[in-house]
Amino acid sequence: MNEKNVFFYLLLFPFLFFSCSDDNMDDSGDDGNGNGTVTGDSYREGITRISDDSLAFVLFAPGKSTVHLIGDFNDWTVSDAYRMEKDENLFRLKIGGLEKDREYVCQYLIDNKIRIADPYANKLSDPVYDADISPDIYPNLIAYPAGRTTEIAMVVSTGRETYNWQVGDFKADNVNNLVIYEILIRDFTEKRSIKGVQEKLPYLKSLGVNAIELMPFNEFEGNDSWGYNPSFYFATDKAYGTSVDYKNFIDACHGNGIAVIMDMVLNHSYGQCPLVRMYQSAGGAPSSANPWYNTASPNQVYSWGYDFDHESQYTRQFVDSVCAFWIQEYKIDGFRFDFTKGFTNNPGDGWNYDQQRIDILKRMADQIWKRKKDALIILEHLTDNSEEKALAEYGMLLWGNLNYRMNEATMGWIQKNTDGSWNSDISWGAYKERGWALPNLVAYMESHDEERLMYKNNRYGKEENGYDVKDLSTGLQRTAGAAVLFFSLPGPKMMWQFGELGYDYFLGSTAEEGRLEKKPVRWDYYDEPGRKALHDVFATMITLKKENAVFDTGNFTYELKEPFKYVALVSSDKNVVAMANFDVVNVAKEVDFGRTGTWTDYFTGQKLTISSPTGKITLAPGEYRLYFSE
Repeated sequence: MNEKNVFFYLLLFPFLFFSCSDDNMDDSGDDGNGNGTVTGDSYREGITRISDDSLAFVLFAPGKSTVHLIGDFNDWTVSDAYRMEKDENLFRLKIGGLEKDREYVCQYLIDNKIRIADPYANKLSDPVYDADISPDIYPNLIAYPAGRTTEIAMVVSTGRETYNWQVGDFKADNVNNLVIYEILIRDFTEKRSIKGVQEKLPYLKSLGVNAIELMPFNEFEGNDSWGYNPSFYFATDKAYGTSVDYKNFIDACHGNGIAVIMDMVLNHSYGQCPLVRMYQSAGGAPSSANPWYNTASPNQVYSWGYDFDHESQYTRQFVDSVCAFWIQEYKIDGFRFDFTKGFTNNPGDGWNYDQQRIDILKRMADQIWKRKKDALIILEHLTDNSEEKALAEYGMLLWGNLNYRMNEATMGWIQKNTDGSWNSDISWGAYKERGWALPNLVAYMESHDEERLMYKNNRYGKEENGYDVKDLSTGLQRTAGAAVLFFSLPGPKMMWQFGELGYDYFLGSTAEEGRLEKKPVRWDYYDEPGRKALHDVFATMITLKKENAVFDTGNFTYELKEPFKYVALVSSDKNVVAMANFDVVNVAKEVDFGRTGTWTDYFTGQKLTISSPTGKITLAPGEYRLYFSE
């Protein structure tokens, strides 16, 4: 196969073939035991099940001389019978005579020195961390062949993997109505498993969320992680459960009207990733021969692991393979892509407008939408607004961080700065403020990266004349006011697990402070009256947002800079005005209601008559209201 044909092969088969019929194999080169070379273009990169007793292996390894397959089936010995046939940049082998419905552990031995698992493997065997996985989470986990090999190996099977999906035609809710609940599987329940998360679906459904964003759950290094240190991209991490457990969870979410968004890290990989290990310099960094990675990250300010070269045709093909696999095999509804400002080779901190990066992300999105036209694509971009605007208007969603300024408001630190700005200005949570034509801003008050609102309320809240934000009930009330404003702003929203209960444990800014360590699981918060009241405000606002078209209107105004903040929404059948006072004293303000008449506060039932479009309202510190026109 010449170079042109190799490239065509990769374009034609951009994702892992996870099952095939028995009659697609060309058996030329068979050694009499069912082993032989894989000829023709029948099989994609990775492992293909051919029949009850045979598998095919294809590895893309340009510049390598030899690759042997070693494993349980050949007693981990290197032999010519298991030497993979080299065809330009591809190495291929068919093996037969295997036991039916059996798992095997195996590896590639490259040039007699590099041992790797297949980059496309959907199950791994780890020599260190598998032993720590409880049988309750992963029953009957095949043992690592200690003493026979080293490094991570892949687990392959002659069994035909099928899953009977109960929901085959799920569609996510209108993007503008999305309320996304971000979850770290490890810290959401005491079981610390995907099964444990599934058991909480009735709670999440009653809260009203219609999308769950799972922090990375493809294989990452170790068992105890946030998941942003990825090693393998086609395997679910065994620390949280089996592949069937994940599919059960997704199916159950769809049955409850909840979309599932996968947090995916394609900015970088860590050192266990076989794509890194195949081509490394002496210090461990990718060498210049590596087809997928930069030798050094062009972003020296923000850099983790080893940086993907998104200009490389091979990286592009790999990215497309990853996304296609999860959409097709797991029915994922979309992706949240981590640190997309890193998807460029232009040097710098990633802030400035970058057409190269825009083109890379548009191409990636087009490939995803080609496979699933309504896939949700969310970017953690956080760059100059001009670039985010271009991406939003192409149809992608972008994270919008309101944490710092919203927390300044909830704590009561609402001073005006010397340049006329307010440190608690949350206007950036309105897509109109950014000049966007589409409401594709996923605003959030909390995420896994920031300190909790209530943590800072409890510790740093302002006190004046006996009014103390550090008092738990006061801080919870102010957080409820923030939620009323937050959910009233049109566009999709995201919340971080337990935010609706006022979770208030310290995150920390460094590993030394315990930033990445397990956090307490506090479902008992639901039984505390003050926290339950906050939960109910969240649930109320989420329901109102989803069920009333006025919260999806393009006709809205707002004043979100000063301590007394409000959002005014106008639709054909009703008007809504949400307001809250984040000062620590009473504040009176002229509010633009947009129309005269009688208004009713949704939370108290109290009526208000407005005789002119603008009415003066006085709110006590921390007080909030949600007026509907009659």
